[in-house]
Amino acid sequence: MSRYRTRSWRALDVGTLVEGRLAPGASSVRVAEPKPRPKPALNVRILGLDPGSRRTGFGVIECRGADYTHVAHGCIAVAGLELADRLRRIFEALTGLIAEHGPGEIAVERVFVNRNVESALKLGQARGAALCAIPEGVPVFEYAPRAIKLALVGSGGADKTQVGHMIKTLLQLNEKMSPDASDALAIAVCHAHTRRLHQLASR
Repeated sequence: MSRYRTRSWRALDVGTLVEGRLAPGASSVRVAEPKPRPKPALNVRILGLDPGSRRTGFGVIECRGADYTHVAHGCIAVAGLELADRLRRIFEALTGLIAEHGPGEIAVERVFVNRNVESALKLGQARGAALCAIPEGVPVFEYAPRAIKLALVGSGGADKTQVGHMIKTLLQLNEKMSPDASDALAIAVCHAHTRRLHQLASR
């Protein structure tokens, strides 16, 4: 028989721990069961944003389970304006766009590191103006450019032409659209695929 008295780990009470030590007067610890994570909603409207200091693309899709359909797309062109006016125009345009379409979730392309410091700063400011237009309580999701291309085309190094062609195929669109708008729709579809995987995993 062992000389030392042992106690089961099941008798531990997490509520009595203070910075990794037992609180004074504590005699036992019980492991609290983790709360279940909320399942993502099956139906949701998604707004995809491709922020830019000269052109900000947007795309709206409607998700219903595993299916999604095109709602709207376009581009906020602010080239030719002073930087402060560009940021104000982006903010005002997206505020109106969100009020019109009422997205439940918003997906934004993550900023990539640019060798041109000045261009990177302007892009970051435009992205900040876009994020400030999002109302409180609306979830925002970020995706790296390579992850978006991988989800749409199957290759992280795909060019804009390939992304645009795949978006038209998936959403059954025949009209001509700008690369900024197709990129924004690609971000929205990428998020739709990702949330669908989370729904399947939660089951």
